[in-house]
Amino acid sequence: MKLQQLPMGARFEYEGLVYVKTGPLTAVSETGVQRIIPRYASLRALLDVPVESGVPIKERIEAARVRVAFDRYYEISQRLADESGRAELALARLSFLEAIK
Repeated sequence: MKLQQLPMGARFEYEGLVYVKTGPLTAVSETGVQRIIPRYASLRALLDVPVESGVPIKERIEAARVRVAFDRYYEISQRLADESGRAELALARLSFLEAIK
């Protein structure tokens, strides 16, 4: 199956990872990493996997985008922080990610 055949918010497997379709060529992995999926890629739709009950697709996609943006911010912060600040940033990251679950 191709990405273009899947509706927005559909879950699928690609290269051993589970993704949610967020755009015509983009998807977000379960860990929140956004990726461009090539048009030629063959995907395995996860239609038999139940979606999170009570959480609309749009909210799940938005939450994934927040995680992606935060991860980018965190990577830059880690590079700019000194050694003692990195440990504190790592704890703050874990606290943030726990709060948005």
